[in-house]
Amino acid sequence: MQMKKSSLCVALVAALGVMTCAQATAGTPWKTTATHAHELAATATAADLADASTPVHIEVVMKLQNRSTLDDFIAASHNPNSAAYHTKLSASDTVAMFSPSAAQVQAVVDHLSKAGFSHITVAPNRMLISADGNAGAAQTAFATRLIKAHDAEGRDAYANIDDAKVPAELADSVLSVVGLQTVSHAHTMLKPADRVGTNATTGVTGHNPTTFPTIYNAGSTPTASTITVGIISDGDMTQPLKDLTSFTTANGLPAVNTQVVVVGTPGTDTSGTPEWDLDSQDIVGMSGGVAKLMFYAANSLSNSALTAAYNQAVSDNQARVINVSLGECETSAHSDGSMAADDQIFALGVSQGQTFSVSTGDSGSNECSKAPRGTTPSYPASSPYVVAVSGTTLTTGTGNSWAGETLWSKAGGSPSTVEPKPSWQTQGGGTTRDVADVAMDADPNSGSIIIVNGSNAQYGGTSLAAPLFAATWARMLAGHSTLGFAAPHLYQVATNSYHDITSGSNGGETATTGWDYASGFGSTIVTNLNSNL
Repeated sequence: MQMKKSSLCVALVAALGVMTCAQATAGTPWKTTATHAHELAATATAADLADASTPVHIEVVMKLQNRSTLDDFIAASHNPNSAAYHTKLSASDTVAMFSPSAAQVQAVVDHLSKAGFSHITVAPNRMLISADGNAGAAQTAFATRLIKAHDAEGRDAYANIDDAKVPAELADSVLSVVGLQTVSHAHTMLKPADRVGTNATTGVTGHNPTTFPTIYNAGSTPTASTITVGIISDGDMTQPLKDLTSFTTANGLPAVNTQVVVVGTPGTDTSGTPEWDLDSQDIVGMSGGVAKLMFYAANSLSNSALTAAYNQAVSDNQARVINVSLGECETSAHSDGSMAADDQIFALGVSQGQTFSVSTGDSGSNECSKAPRGTTPSYPASSPYVVAVSGTTLTTGTGNSWAGETLWSKAGGSPSTVEPKPSWQTQGGGTTRDVADVAMDADPNSGSIIIVNGSNAQYGGTSLAAPLFAATWARMLAGHSTLGFAAPHLYQVATNSYHDITSGSNGGETATTGWDYASGFGSTIVTNLNSNL
């Protein structure tokens, strides 16, 4: 392996004319960040090296200051015996207490500029520094080489085959560099039904989003009309907004107050339209209406773009609930530094009282590969700072009454391999985060009938489950203004807050009586949850 690295170094210097390999060796004053070499490093050859001019967009992620203080505050804000119980910080509080200094940020900006990066911008909370450059600039700035590759969809991609490093004087400031690989990235978690309104005679059929409050017994629980809800999305939101208007018009609902927040360069992708339709229409239907629906539109589903979108939602601190119907293998997110980056962003959100509702995935117990079967969850569902929402097959009776739920066989749920167990998670075993927390309808055959590109279509997947929970928690916030991050409360309420899911398997985990990895506590009974909080 060392010979392979040496040959790559020689080829790089000859082909790219950038810094020598000696500058990135262990004996030099450079420090490794949380961004590690991509797994393709083991099979890389000199012929795989990316051209120096290969475009690269990065997010340099700064380290939180006073991290232990942040963790202590989060714990205290959910402790009924603490004077800080139910306390939430403002966005300006979090910047003042936990963001890096302007001087620290400027030092990184100067380093990027000197290395050849351009369009350098600093996030309002100073947690991210965005920059455009190329493979040559990445080598100079982070002592890492990039190789040519392809992602799972066959698209051109690149990957770093060395750990990303920074000069020693920046090591106390820089956490990770997200964007040095584009092979591994998030994907949507929706599945189409075979046809609209399937299997009506069995009670497993499609549902208009407006019927979910009846199915999950919202009763007289307040609507979310005073709560702003966010959706992490990507690309062009023109069609999802049109479809949302068609949905509200068709169902006699008031027009939704919407806002699109473009994060970074505006994206043109429209392939995610069904996903954003599913998210938005089911949030509106299940919530009974929201004060505002904010689409945080990244320009792609790359890890760097999504990290920027998460940070924008937290920095804005307008949406009290943010839906994320996305995920990837947590091993990949851990390796490239995006897990470290996103976790501290989510932690800031928790301190502000925000809740990210995240799909657990549609690949069963193992998000990371199809075979052999394993138990590795999806990220960011496995983050200790989000609510992980698994999926069920829903059966209904007369008048959209709830008749039963079993675990949807493709629903994600399994113990994390790397994330620590949060203090509030009182179920499960071991020392790592257990996924899932709750579950909602996800089977495409019992899924949601929405409007996509102007026509009816039926979709499921945990991309349905997450917005159903997001809307449910928005209703809880409307009725209980002091509530913040949902997860600790979900573990403290009486068990009659849930429909316990007791049957079904996702390949590695099985639904059983009480909490389980596959379905968490089960689906919410909205009126009971509301009265038990």
